[in-house]
Amino acid sequence: MKKLINQPDRFVDEVIDGLLLAHPDQLRSASEDNRALARADAPAAGRVGIVTGGGSGHLPMFLGYVGRGLCSAVAIGNVFSSPSAEQMLAATRAADGGAGVLYLYGNYGGDVFNFDLAGDLAEVEGIDTRTVLVTDDALSAPAERASERRGVAGMVFAFKIAGAAAERGDSLDEVARLAAKAVAATRTVGVGLSPTILPEAGKPTFTIGDDEMEIGIGIHGEPGAERTKLKSADEIATTLIEAVLADLRPESGSRVAILVNGLGATPPEELYLLYRRARAVLDANGQVEHRNYIGEFATSLEMAGASITVIALDDELAELLDAPASSPFFTQAVRS
Repeated sequence: MKKLINQPDRFVDEVIDGLLLAHPDQLRSASEDNRALARADAPAAGRVGIVTGGGSGHLPMFLGYVGRGLCSAVAIGNVFSSPSAEQMLAATRAADGGAGVLYLYGNYGGDVFNFDLAGDLAEVEGIDTRTVLVTDDALSAPAERASERRGVAGMVFAFKIAGAAAERGDSLDEVARLAAKAVAATRTVGVGLSPTILPEAGKPTFTIGDDEMEIGIGIHGEPGAERTKLKSADEIATTLIEAVLADLRPESGSRVAILVNGLGATPPEELYLLYRRARAVLDANGQVEHRNYIGEFATSLEMAGASITVIALDDELAELLDAPASSPFFTQAVRS
């Protein structure tokens, strides 16, 4: 596959250079190696900071959610690789306004290990931290082992809700509680149609037939729950949304928000086809759509495929989801 890159080993650093050049009013470097970035106005004195992080290759995931009403800082690893504890600590320092820092990120082993170490180092410096892991990938582990599930596109809802709580001045414990509540109310299921190519490796992360699809695939190409022949958009959307609802089990009449996410090489038109069918299933199931989000929110370089995420909302979560937010990749205004 052809790629628009220079030297593969400089790929991530050059992407970050481009982001800092393009958005100096919103982002600033928080480390000498530019692998920790922060809001241009961070830290916010007296307010909780929110730090996320993970491997590159998922834009706008991680980097794209540093902004007002979202995260305060981010640590950036190589493609599909965890940032270091030192990079996470640099992001922590940049986010700390004296009210503590919430670590909010996907449940991946390397990230967990390094964020835990960064938290220990931050504690030595007098920075209070809490951790909430996002575990929305419903098919990556059974319900009885839900704590082992991966974090995927549902991280967007966690960032949005926790970020709004921090923006209004909630305490560290309260921001962490609301983030955990959002995670518990969120489920995602995805489908992969083609692999991604790592810049440094130059070969696919997995192989799949031209006439095949994989339900439950991870955003790094982790194996899914089932590989079948490619089906129609309506059939795929029905499979995804029904798996989400079967695990989430929202009550009839309850409010939900739905996020239909492209994995990098799926045209917007196809995402709207998936949304159209998923919305019909939600309506038939008795759910009331409060908001919808359709586009690319958590990608996997050029992987073809999509995911569907649903969050069940009560008044508390809906108020925070509706709050304004802005970053280079995500903007939401107050509803008129």
